[in-house]
Amino acid sequence: MQTTKKMAIAGLLAALGVAASAFYIPVGASKCFPVQSMVNILAGILLGPAYAVGVAFVTSTLRILLGTGSLLAYPGSMIGALCCGLLYKYTGKLSLTYLGELFGTGVLGALAAYPVVTLVLGKQAALFTYVVPFLISAFGGATISIFLVGILRRTKVFQKLVPGAKL
Repeated sequence: MQTTKKMAIAGLLAALGVAASAFYIPVGASKCFPVQSMVNILAGILLGPAYAVGVAFVTSTLRILLGTGSLLAYPGSMIGALCCGLLYKYTGKLSLTYLGELFGTGVLGALAAYPVVTLVLGKQAALFTYVVPFLISAFGGATISIFLVGILRRTKVFQKLVPGAKL
């Protein structure tokens, strides 16, 4: 896929993530944001790991600047996006891509949030404090993605966006 097309899709996905940032589920001290997980999965499938991480970074940064996100958005979204992109790139399996989001955001991202909370934000937290909230968010986003990707596959949208896609 040409760079201009990738940049346009990345911009649209980041805009979707920012526009939908008003929709979140409060769980403990974190905001569960399932749309970000959905965006991670779509970016990983359509654009690959590097662009997916870029989309997650831009979305998180804009959400923080607009006051709809926190610094915890960085580790969860970026690690989840990387896992989605890598798993789809190397396996071409959607099921592993969805699991990559669950593990990347829900476990690895949650564990990476610990030093952000304790060192950057100066708050006390247990190492596994954010695993449940991040897993809830990632599960919601993966569930939305399963339905959305299914619809997009049936309507041949993916084949038009990414000719030769492994879908």
